[in-house]
Amino acid sequence: MESALLSQGQGAPALEIRMLGSLTMRRHEVTLMLPASRKVRALLAYLALARHPIARSHLCELLWDVPNDPRGELRWSLSKIRGFVDEPDRRRISAQGDTVKLDLTDCFVDATEVAAATQAIEALPYVRLKALAALFAGDFLDGLELDGCPAFAAWLAAQRRRFRGRHAAVLERLVATAPDDEGVGYLERWIELAPFDARAHELLLGALVRHDRVREAQEHVAATVRLFEDEGLDVTSIRDAWRRARTQRNSSAAVPAAAAGLLPAAGGADEDLLTVARRASVAVMPFVDSSTVTSARGGTADALAHDVITRLAKLRSLFVIAQGTVFALHERGIGPDEAARMLDVDYVASGSVQRRDTSLTVTIELVETRTARIVWAEVFSRKLDDAFEVLDEIGNSIVASIASEIEASERNRAVLMPPNSLDAWEAHHRGLWHMYRFNKPDNDRAQHFFEMAVHRDPTFARAYAGLSFTHWQNAFQGWAERGPETDRALEAAGQSIMADERDPAAHWAVGRALWLQGQFDRSVVELEQAIDLSPNFALGHYTLAFVHCQSGDPHAAISFGDRSRDLSPCDPLLFGMLATRALALMRLGRFAEAADFGVKAASRPNAHAHILAVTAFSLALDGRLDEGRAYVASIRKTRPHYGLDDYLRAYQFTPQDEKVFRGVAQRLSMR
Repeated sequence: MESALLSQGQGAPALEIRMLGSLTMRRHEVTLMLPASRKVRALLAYLALARHPIARSHLCELLWDVPNDPRGELRWSLSKIRGFVDEPDRRRISAQGDTVKLDLTDCFVDATEVAAATQAIEALPYVRLKALAALFAGDFLDGLELDGCPAFAAWLAAQRRRFRGRHAAVLERLVATAPDDEGVGYLERWIELAPFDARAHELLLGALVRHDRVREAQEHVAATVRLFEDEGLDVTSIRDAWRRARTQRNSSAAVPAAAAGLLPAAGGADEDLLTVARRASVAVMPFVDSSTVTSARGGTADALAHDVITRLAKLRSLFVIAQGTVFALHERGIGPDEAARMLDVDYVASGSVQRRDTSLTVTIELVETRTARIVWAEVFSRKLDDAFEVLDEIGNSIVASIASEIEASERNRAVLMPPNSLDAWEAHHRGLWHMYRFNKPDNDRAQHFFEMAVHRDPTFARAYAGLSFTHWQNAFQGWAERGPETDRALEAAGQSIMADERDPAAHWAVGRALWLQGQFDRSVVELEQAIDLSPNFALGHYTLAFVHCQSGDPHAAISFGDRSRDLSPCDPLLFGMLATRALALMRLGRFAEAADFGVKAASRPNAHAHILAVTAFSLALDGRLDEGRAYVASIRKTRPHYGLDDYLRAYQFTPQDEKVFRGVAQRLSMR
């Protein structure tokens, strides 16, 4: 089975390095004798897994705590590695300047193979999954612990957690795709690897009962309940699964097991399932403090984790695991991947904090639990001029990125699912996918999916807010009569408030609808309420910029707009964020800057006609008439009859600014 992996490249690999178990190396099917030095082997493994050249200073800190000559130790270790990786015509160790890199481009490294393959695990065929599972011969670098090397110990622990998660994800996919008679074996391996993953236990109970192994299922229930209760974990889902398995035993027998599989079909047609209120769930694990080797808690790392959890919860768009739970699991030595499976969450965020003199470095990654796919990863490095301000800035970026990356992931997943299989959460995200296309056909489709979402979950505030936005778009874009669509936008926004008055998106929807009615002051009150409820709600800041840039305070518009872009630099509404700044700058007479931001807004792939018109006006005011006319011509390709009245009806400018636009429109030949 492993040969299926080894033969994927051009010919046989020059070297094979195995790290999923004890570290071994083979050349042409012959096992090599590795050096006795544990640090040399640790260095080899670290370089084999590294994606980029590593600084010598970092390698010294990693493996040699306080030696007399750390660089000498490193040189000696590299010479040992060269002895069994280099070939007469190939030097694999590259030590240029102050960095070291190990070139394994024509080699097979099991850990690298697994890491790459599981990034798209749901698309892997059964045979490929079996080959990947066969690579796991044990824990990552089993038996290679080093005394007196805390940095290496932290790296090793993180990699072991990472690959246990990948192993569990491979086994779960095998359970979903394997013939029923083989699936039980994979379930047992999955439970052995992740004994507190309730989903694996639930699936095993169903499989055992389906195979008439009821006695084994009873024994498994009893043992699992004791195991969970000893750890203080909730056993409700295990008991419920046992009851379901017994109840469905007869009906399950009527379904061919090989066709049904061990995992429930994605998006079954059971209406009861569709009406269950659901949100994507996320656990933010305590950050590892790499600044110290002590185990004391309560420092910068813990403060940042607390802050991120609190701010994510305030967004109200996700189910966020409470601080007490994740910290309790962390104190028991349970890593992020295992904790995520114990808590049965969709996503887990984890990272580290390192404070050195006047700088702070935070690394973080967001992982989709069931696929072990890294959705987002980032490194934040800041000077510590003001510790609280720096932590606040990093916390803002982390919260906004986690929220937006999860939303994007859920949107992309929902759009691939059969429409009649969607639950409320999935229908909402399918609606978002269409909504962000910013054209009438997609807006109509978005409206359909939002209506589906609120039908299936009448308490879903975000779905009402999305529905309100589609009516807002109809009015703003001129796709339908403004008055009735404004009323519908306000009605749906009101239902969002009734569903959850603490959701910032509900107040955002009300604020936008009130703006359509021309109620500037009331609109601002609602939008300010949205960002008071959640200071990280980027759309609230953007919409405040939107209403201020036309008839409010242009300086405030610039401030709110900049804040929205800081919070969500890749937002689907980024074109609007840039255009509001262009409008505010035009009102301030800063035409060159306005034109620059207008061009940036128009370059976004989903920029619509009103955005292109903003760009045309900003260029004309800066004296760049030919460029402005080119944007007018671009508008007319998709909207041949678009004119000045369409532009002025969409926005709400002061009489003085409207007069300016009328004058510029004549120069642009926009009638």
